[in-house]
Amino acid sequence: MLACTYSSQGVFTLLNKPKPVLQDSRDAIVRVTLASICTSDLHIKHGGVPRAVPGITVGHEMVGVVEKTGSAVSSVRPGDRVAVNVETFCGECFFCRHGWVNNCTDPNGGWALGCRIDGGQAEYVRVPCADQGLTPIPDTVSDRQALFAGDILATGYWAAAISGIQADSTVLILGAGPTGICTLQCVLLKVPEKIILCEKDPQRLRFIQKHYPQVLTVQPEKVREFILSQTLHGGADVVLEVAGGTDTFQLAWQCARPNGTVTVVALYDSPQVLPLPDMYGKNLTFKTGGVDGCRCGNILSLIEQGQIDTTPLITHTFPLREIAKAYDLFEARRDGVIKIAIDMEA
Repeated sequence: MLACTYSSQGVFTLLNKPKPVLQDSRDAIVRVTLASICTSDLHIKHGGVPRAVPGITVGHEMVGVVEKTGSAVSSVRPGDRVAVNVETFCGECFFCRHGWVNNCTDPNGGWALGCRIDGGQAEYVRVPCADQGLTPIPDTVSDRQALFAGDILATGYWAAAISGIQADSTVLILGAGPTGICTLQCVLLKVPEKIILCEKDPQRLRFIQKHYPQVLTVQPEKVREFILSQTLHGGADVVLEVAGGTDTFQLAWQCARPNGTVTVVALYDSPQVLPLPDMYGKNLTFKTGGVDGCRCGNILSLIEQGQIDTTPLITHTFPLREIAKAYDLFEARRDGVIKIAIDMEA
């Protein structure tokens, strides 16, 4: 089968690899029908994820059809259309029982697919702990609608859930990339009083203004002044940092009101500094960590009900054999690209 492979730092190669086989009674083999490229894949490509293993098939955003299951798998069966979770989790350890599945103690726990074990930018993928890692897609939901349920939508859902958003909250989201837009959709479900989105890219700002006219937008160089003009208590009640830029972590705490909450969603390329003397007296609550992506069923239900729609994010579609072109376009941010679907059946 064809598989996009992390060959060495800076190099992804489309290789012909053996089709995966069951290795454990809890495994499932999924025939991938649609996959996508994530910014996290670029972090792997350029050495920003040290735990990523050279030689692995990359990709952790995918949907497909179950082809084979191990004897212990009970939640899905061959022929089921499924969304694949970005995380592997056993459902039984201390962390899983508390819903902290990103910290699952299974050997393949946490973000494994496309990082430490072969992922889904390929024709087939082996999914460990399939009862937790696969979620059936409702019949009325298309593959394109479900494509992001297991990763960036799961991230946005988790971020909105942990941020303590109230009806009278002013929420600032830093970053209108794909994860930022998914986070925005999930914040909208909380119906806060005001949402402000900060983004420097004019095309992304136009996308937000077109699809979410109720959301206020501002560029980074104006955001601190704008926040003060839009709030009564010296900043936003909740700031979600989804941009991961060189200075966006600092911007996040600066734009939060005293006793506010800063939720760090972004994955950074370098360490961030917490300047405690400068922050003294703000009494901020920081929430950080990898997504606990165990609510895919809820997300797919919301998609089925029409409350979430991420299909406008898919601006380009490529067949697997042209994935190198897709990566080049995505990394260079050309042609208004937001997300790219990789169609395995094209």
